[in-house]
Amino acid sequence: MELSEDVVRRISSAKKEPEWMLRRRMGAYAKFQEFPIQKFGPDLSAMKLNEVEWYVQGDGKKKTWEDVNPEIRAKFEKLGVPEAERKFLAGLEAQLESEAVYGNLKKEWEGKGVIFTNMDEAVQKHPELVKKYLGKAIPPTDNRFAALTDSVWSGGSFLFVPKGVKLEAPLHAYFMISKEGIGQFERTVIIAEEGSSVHYIEGCSAPLFPRSNLHTGIVEIFAEKDAHVRYTTLQNWSHNVYNLVTQRGIAKENATIEWVDGNMGSLITMKYPTVILAGEGAKGSVLSISVASGKQNQDSGGKVVHLAPNTNSTIISKSVSSKGGVATFRASVDIRPEAKNSNSFVKCQGLMLDGISKNNSIPKFLVGNGDSFVSHEASAGRLSEKKLFYLMSRGLSRKDAEELLVVGFLESFLKELPFEYAVEFNRLIGMEIEGQAV
Repeated sequence: MELSEDVVRRISSAKKEPEWMLRRRMGAYAKFQEFPIQKFGPDLSAMKLNEVEWYVQGDGKKKTWEDVNPEIRAKFEKLGVPEAERKFLAGLEAQLESEAVYGNLKKEWEGKGVIFTNMDEAVQKHPELVKKYLGKAIPPTDNRFAALTDSVWSGGSFLFVPKGVKLEAPLHAYFMISKEGIGQFERTVIIAEEGSSVHYIEGCSAPLFPRSNLHTGIVEIFAEKDAHVRYTTLQNWSHNVYNLVTQRGIAKENATIEWVDGNMGSLITMKYPTVILAGEGAKGSVLSISVASGKQNQDSGGKVVHLAPNTNSTIISKSVSSKGGVATFRASVDIRPEAKNSNSFVKCQGLMLDGISKNNSIPKFLVGNGDSFVSHEASAGRLSEKKLFYLMSRGLSRKDAEELLVVGFLESFLKELPFEYAVEFNRLIGMEIEGQAV
C-alpha cells in the first residue's frame, strides 16, 4: 500500500491517540517525503515500499499467557519466550506484527516505581514522560528511515527505571513478524535515572515468505548520572527481511551504556548502535557480531561521539560470512575538542568460511584535541586448515569442526549473554552455517 497522509491518520485513529501524537506523526511524514532515496550502504533498490502493509490491528495486550489467543501463544511457546519469563526474567513484553499481545512486570519491580510497558500504552498513561524523551536522541530529521518509523510507528517498549533502582534480572521484549509483506516499525525508549541499572534484552524473528518484510525500529536510551544500561539484541530474521534500524543512547556524567548486538538472518541489515558520551567520565561500548550467508548483506558496526572530558569507549565487531555472504563493519569515533583526555579502542575481526564470501572494514576517526587517544585493530581471514585438520583427526566431522571454530571465534560475544540465550544462539549459528535458518 502506498504510504500517504491518510494512512498515517488512520494508524493514529485506530490507536485513539491524542492530537499531539498525530501532529508528531504528520510532521515526521513530511520529513520522510523530503528525504532522497537512501544511497549510503547496501543497495536497497529492490525494496518495494508501495507493497508494505503498514499496520495490523490486534485484539489488545493480555496480562497472562492463558488469555492470549492460543494460536499466537503457540508461536511464542515454540520460541521458548514464556518459559524464559518464568525462569529468570523480571518482566516481558511480546509483540506480534504491529501491536503488543502480552506484557507483564513482576510486582517487586512495579512496587519500586519501574515502568515497563509498550509504547502505545505509554502514550496514553505516561504522556509527560513520553513527550519529554521521545525523539530527543533520534529526531525524524536524522535519516530517511527514522522519519518513516516516526510517522508509522506501532508498538515497541517503554522502560523507566527510577533513581537508585537496580534491576537484578533482565527485562525482555520479543518482536515477531508472522505475516507476509508486513512492516514492523516499533519505537523503544529506555530511561535510567541517576544511579539506576537495567539489562534489556530484545529478540526478533520472522518466518520466510515469498514476499519480503520490512523492519525499521528506533531505539533511544537515556542514562542519567551514574546510571548503567545494557541493551542486548538477538535478531534472527528470515532471509528476506530488510532490517534498517537506528539506535542511539545518551550517557550523562559517569553513566555507562553498553550495546551487545547480535545480527543473524535478514536479507539486508543496516544497524550501527551509537553512544553519545555527554557527561564527564561517561563510558560507552558496542560489541557487535554478524553472520552473513548466501545473498545476505550484513552492514553493521558502531558509533561513539565524545562530547565531554575523561570519557572512554570501545567498539568491537566480529563477523562470519559464508556461501557468498557479505559482512561490512563500519566504525565511527568522533572526539570533540572539548572532550579532553578521552580514549577509544576499536577492533574488528572478520572470518570467511569460503573463497566467495566477503568481509569489509570501514573505520572513521575524528580526533579534535591532542590529549585523547584512539587505537584500532582489524583483521580478516579464512578458517585455519591446520585447526580443522586437528579437530577432524580427533573424530569430528568437517561441519562440526567448522561450527566449533566459529563458536570459539564469537566467544567474546557469547559470554556476555545470559546462559539460556547463549545456548540458543549457538544453535542458530550452526543452522546459519549449514544454510538451514529461515
